[in-house]
Amino acid sequence: MAMQETLSSPFSHPKLHFPSTHHHFPSLSRPRNLRFPSFSSKTITPLPFIPPKFTQIPSMPPPPPPPIQTQQPPPHDSDSPSEFQEKMLYLDSIGLDSFQLINDHPSIIKTSLFDIKSTVDLLISINLTTFEFRRIISICLLILTTNTSDILPIFTFLLREAKVNGTDLNRVINRRPRLLLCSVKSRLRPTLYFLQSIGIAEVNKHTYLLSCSVEEKLIPRLDYFQKIGFSRRETTAMFRRFPQLFNYSVQENYEPKLNYFVVEMGRDLKELKDFPQYFSFSLENRIKPRHQACLEKGAYFPLNVLLRTSEEQFRHRLEVCCNTSLPLKTSPLSL
Repeated sequence: MAMQETLSSPFSHPKLHFPSTHHHFPSLSRPRNLRFPSFSSKTITPLPFIPPKFTQIPSMPPPPPPPIQTQQPPPHDSDSPSEFQEKMLYLDSIGLDSFQLINDHPSIIKTSLFDIKSTVDLLISINLTTFEFRRIISICLLILTTNTSDILPIFTFLLREAKVNGTDLNRVINRRPRLLLCSVKSRLRPTLYFLQSIGIAEVNKHTYLLSCSVEEKLIPRLDYFQKIGFSRRETTAMFRRFPQLFNYSVQENYEPKLNYFVVEMGRDLKELKDFPQYFSFSLENRIKPRHQACLEKGAYFPLNVLLRTSEEQFRHRLEVCCNTSLPLKTSPLSL
C-alpha cells in the first residue's frame, strides 16, 4: 500500500483538473499491478557441489632399461639391430674377433654384411688356408671393408701385367697383403714400370715391391748409394742383383752397416757391388761376431764366405785357415 499511495497522491490533488479529451488514458489513480517474476525459495536454493568426475588413468610401470652391451658399439643408423648382430656372428664364425675388429676399425660397422661376405669369399677362392686368411686380416683389417670391385682389378693386374702364375697368387697375397689396398693406376702400375726400367725383368718374383712408392721409397734408396760414391750404373746393377735392397731403411740399415763396413772392417766399397746381400744380414748377430772372430784368428774371408755360410761351416773354415799354412790360390780361403 505504501507504494500505491505514493504513486496516486500527486494526481488526486483537488486543485488539479484535467479537461476531458478524446484521448483516453487509463486512470493513474490505480497503480498498475506491476508483475515481477517471483523468486521462490526453491529456485535459489544452492545445489550441493559435486566435484567433476575424471576417468582414472591406471599407472603404467616404467619401461625396462636397455640391456648393457659390453665392448659393443651401437649399430650404425643404416643397419638394423638384427643385421648388426648377424654381422657380428658371421665374423665370429670365420674365426675373427668381432669386438676387436670394431674397436680397431669402426668403419666395419658401416660395411654391409653382403660386402663382407663377398670379400671373404673372394679371398678364399684363391686357396688361402684358414691360418693365412686370418693372418692377412690381422695385418690389414681394412681389407674386410674393401669392395670386391676394387680387389678384382688387382688380381687381374698381377696375373696379366706382373705375370704372376695363377697358382702363386695366394703366395703373393699372403706375403704382401697390402697389395689388396693399392690402386692399380696410381701405385701398382707405375712401380711395375719403374722396376722394369732399371732392368728388373722378373718382377713376378719381387711383387712385394709393387706396393712401394717410386718417389717416396725407391728413388731415395738409389740416390743414397750414389751419394756414398757409387755411379748410377753401379747402383742400378746392385739393385738388379739384389732387389730386396729397396725394402731396407736408410737410417736403420744402410747407415750403421755401411759405417761398420768402412770404419771397423776397413773394407773397400767395391766389395758391396759384388755382394749387396751384405745389408740383409744382422749387424749385431752375424756381421760383428764373425768379423771379431776373424780378427782374433788373423783370418780374412770374402764377404760371401764370411756371412753366407752357416755357423758350423764358418767355424770349420776358420779352424782350417788357422791350423794350416797359406792355402792354395784355388782355395776359397785364399786371400
